[in-house]
Amino acid sequence: MPLTLMRRLRFCAGHRLCGHGGKCEFFHGHNYVADFFVTGDEVDEVGRIVDFAELKRVLKGWIDEHWDHAFLLSNRDENGIQAIKSVVPTKYYLLPYNPTAENMATYLLEQVCPILFDDMNIRATKVIVWETEEAYSEATVSGVSDPCSAGLAETRMH
Repeated sequence: MPLTLMRRLRFCAGHRLCGHGGKCEFFHGHNYVADFFVTGDEVDEVGRIVDFAELKRVLKGWIDEHWDHAFLLSNRDENGIQAIKSVVPTKYYLLPYNPTAENMATYLLEQVCPILFDDMNIRATKVIVWETEEAYSEATVSGVSDPCSAGLAETRMH
C-alpha cells in the first residue's frame, strides 16, 4: 500500500520574470515555502517510508546549495544574467524557463527530486511552491498508476 508524507522547507531567493511587462520584471525576492510530497510502497523496520530528517537533509541540502539566497533567472534572460554577474560576490541559478512558482514547482518535481531520490525507495508525487502566504503553485505527477514512469506533471496556480 503506498504511503505519502510531506516535508516543508523554507528558503529566500530573488528572481525576475523576463518579459512579464509588469512589476515582476524587476529584480525582487520572496520568502518561499516548498512542500514536497513523497510516496513509498514499503516501510522500514521502524515503520517509515523515509526518515523526515533524511528527507530534510537531502532536499534542504539541494535548496541551500542552489536556490537559498540566490537569484533565479531564465537561461534566456541575457540582460538579467549580465546584471547579476556584475555583482560580486553573487549567487544565481539558471532555469530553462522563467522562475515562476509554476515553473519552480515543476522543475523541483521533474528534475531535482528524481536525482535526489535515485537511491532511495521513494518518489516525489507533488511539489507546492508558496511564493507568498496567499499564493502557491502545485505541480503533481499526472494521473498515471506508476508516478515514477510518468515523467509529466500538471501545474496549477492557486
